[in-house]
Amino acid sequence: MKKMKALCLFLLGVWMSFPLGAQSIRVYDVADFGLKAGGAKDASAVWQKMRKKIKAECGDGDSVVVRFHEGTYHFYEKGATVREYYISNHDQDNPKKVGLALEDMKRLTLDGGGASFVFHGRMLPVSLLRSEGCTLRDFSIDFANPHIAQVEIVKNDPQEGITFKPAPWVKYRIARDSVFEAYGNGWTVRHSWGIPFEKTTKRIVYNAGDRGCNTRGAFLTDDGCVQAPAWKDEKLVPGTIFVMRGWGRPTPGIFLSHNVDTRLENIRVHYAEGMGLLAQLCENITLEKFQVCLKGDDDPRYFTTQADATHFSGCKGKIVSCNGLYEGMMDDAINVHGTYLKVIRRLDDHTLVGRYMHDQAWGFEWGRAGDEVQFIRSRTMELTGGTNRIASIRPYDRETTEGAREFLITFQEPVDASVSEADGFGIENLTWAPEVVFAGNLIRNNRARGALFSTPRPTLVENNTFDHTSGTAILLCGDCNGWFETGACRKVLIRDNRFINALTSLYQFTNAVISIYPEIPELEQQQAYFHGGKDGGIVIEGNTFDTFDAPVLYAKSVDGLVFRNNVIRTNREYPPFHPNRNRFRLERVTNVSIAE
Repeated sequence: MKKMKALCLFLLGVWMSFPLGAQSIRVYDVADFGLKAGGAKDASAVWQKMRKKIKAECGDGDSVVVRFHEGTYHFYEKGATVREYYISNHDQDNPKKVGLALEDMKRLTLDGGGASFVFHGRMLPVSLLRSEGCTLRDFSIDFANPHIAQVEIVKNDPQEGITFKPAPWVKYRIARDSVFEAYGNGWTVRHSWGIPFEKTTKRIVYNAGDRGCNTRGAFLTDDGCVQAPAWKDEKLVPGTIFVMRGWGRPTPGIFLSHNVDTRLENIRVHYAEGMGLLAQLCENITLEKFQVCLKGDDDPRYFTTQADATHFSGCKGKIVSCNGLYEGMMDDAINVHGTYLKVIRRLDDHTLVGRYMHDQAWGFEWGRAGDEVQFIRSRTMELTGGTNRIASIRPYDRETTEGAREFLITFQEPVDASVSEADGFGIENLTWAPEVVFAGNLIRNNRARGALFSTPRPTLVENNTFDHTSGTAILLCGDCNGWFETGACRKVLIRDNRFINALTSLYQFTNAVISIYPEIPELEQQQAYFHGGKDGGIVIEGNTFDTFDAPVLYAKSVDGLVFRNNVIRTNREYPPFHPNRNRFRLERVTNVSIAE
């Protein structure tokens, strides 16, 4: 671990150093603008004034420090910045109300000083766009009234349904049509599903996964609980903590877009309605002690974000995430990928129309002239025609890139004759694909999966602890049919990690503790391989697997896989249940070496 921390500090020093020379440093203290910690003043409105003053006073050569202080600051919709943002893997509804909108900055440091930022209503807490050499540090993000309804199961009767008691902070009501709903300033949520947690451990209930919560016909009981006669589920024994949620993910806690050399350190996201952090089209991002976490062991809440803790879409350079804590989130700790455009029209040998396909991934820039690309056949996930470069690209279905789903792309070289709308092809941007270092992190008690990687650049996953991730701990994926998330992993090193009882529930792509699972509709027709590409393309070594069940490694369509010097220990914490009864299961894998 000491070695890993030293490596992270070295990387920070190399990648994130910005010599000041004769540059001036301008400090803007929020207290000088009448904003005091612990007060009720709207920090959103104050930031609007501060931003105008900074823009008016600071030149290109200046470095800027925005300083908060320890204590609580409140952000409200009324004074917020209103922006049209199209955010990858989120709901594309606009406009967004932003608490701290940081845009077009150079060498800005947002120094929270240990502050707690509390947001009200439905807001995007922090955005950083089109900026260079910026640092965000030392603050936390939370909402006064989360859009999740946490309840405790009080009684479960096969005939009378489930009786539950909402947590004290949940604002709720029984609507006129007898449906339980939570509400707040400007929002109402009717929860359709949720996640059950063990009351004492805050782990997701064994073999429970996602559960529906039908509250139609609900009514208040004499002792202040809610009874839902139509909600019947034998898994939810009295004492279970059930976290009710909807399907929406309007905004992340922090949104990064079109930035270069960004550093985030000692930041804690306690709740966000979407991801904790979403970064798209950024170059070089470093997270040091970034946390998506509860407020401590005595926090009465069991949940953090409604989706991934951190998510990186179409970035390049290096992504470094070290010494973080990710717990209680409703999806993965980290997901790194690009986005396939589907070929919907071939106009000539040099020109294609490509379309964003997923409803939560469109409206933002996809590529630039000079970017290197390749083409993939969706049915078999095989590359076709070699690499090419973009000569020009422009939106096809509207005037501006913002809000576009389709792009007219002209390529420098002729496109292979087989690539057209007739046979299902995707376009992958190889330029916007990052290297990744994910090291020294603790991931625990979350839904779905631990870490997802879909990048052809070197990926290092080292010295992490994956503790009861409920699904697969590490997933190497790739999909040009559903999520349309690129791409193949060529060089991955997974070493010196500890895996503690992953796979307590079944979710998508969760075939083993480590699952290499590209979506390939016609695997039997595939001639090449998706992941890897050379001996030792994916190496798994020096890890410890503490598991109650059989599957440790699943791999599909890999050329070059090594599993060596790992320790596998079996316990009896839970009964085995996974349908995959193989310790190692391989489908279309070549150049493989497995030795425990």
